[in-house]
Amino acid sequence: MRTEGMRQGGKASTRAADRAAKVAGITLTNPDRILYPEQRLTKRDLALYYESVAEWIMPHLVGRPLTLVRCPEGHDHDCFYQKHANETIPEAIDRVQIEEEDGGRATYLVANSISAVLGLVQMGVLEIHTWGSRQDRLDRPDRLIFDLDPDPDLEWKHVLAVASLTRLLLTELELTSFIKTTGGKGLHIVLPLQRIHTWDEIKTFAKAVAEFVSRADPSHVIATMAKNKRKRKVYIDYLRNTRGATAVAAFSTRARPGATVSVPLSWDELSTDIRSDSFTVKNIGKRLKSLRQDPWKEYYMVNQRLTKSMWEKLA
Repeated sequence: MRTEGMRQGGKASTRAADRAAKVAGITLTNPDRILYPEQRLTKRDLALYYESVAEWIMPHLVGRPLTLVRCPEGHDHDCFYQKHANETIPEAIDRVQIEEEDGGRATYLVANSISAVLGLVQMGVLEIHTWGSRQDRLDRPDRLIFDLDPDPDLEWKHVLAVASLTRLLLTELELTSFIKTTGGKGLHIVLPLQRIHTWDEIKTFAKAVAEFVSRADPSHVIATMAKNKRKRKVYIDYLRNTRGATAVAAFSTRARPGATVSVPLSWDELSTDIRSDSFTVKNIGKRLKSLRQDPWKEYYMVNQRLTKSMWEKLA
């Protein structure tokens, strides 16, 4: 096609250039392709969104291997997961070699710069999910996550109550936790940790906490995966705390109608006025401008670990 364009005086090449745009130095092909038809949001709009929240999103991405949800034609068309690098990946996106469960090695992706994030946009990525550890210590997680996944028929006030109950238990264990929307239907409770624990240790601990909360409020909480038992309950998914498991990154969009975004909150913001899908590409800028400070300002200052006394209290 390029050869044909040169023979015709470069007309094909010109048309290709007309279909491309640059954002922060990254070339976007088909920049006017609509990815969220409900809001008429294009690939260019999505790139400009990520450029505008660069200082907010990058601390949540740097060093973390990724799992991506790609929807090249938009969220309402075919989407697929990708975690391994191939020849189509833009150069701005870093790579890391990781040993997998079968003993083989595979190349994973890491977004260490806003240019890399815009490279993901060029790929049609609508969701960015991250590991719970960083590439320099993949065997030592630096966070623990509880994914509160409610049944669609459960009233939102009960989801908030389960989040508050879980936080209360964690506070009793002298653990500092943070909350964020998922941009979907639930909430994430996140605990920063020293990088001293194994994956098995944090998963076992997370399971114990989830089961404790489910015993405290069996009417609204369940800690098992059985879908037939989740009716009108919140499933506390602790399995995000395993090697290779991921969770949607803060400020990542979701491949859902409305161009929703996962957003960190302060605990005192939890109310029926803010739901998990309240924030979108369209309104997140207004929120960030109104904040007096980052609700997760203390996140990277927390220095905590799981201790024997915590296990004793859970028992």
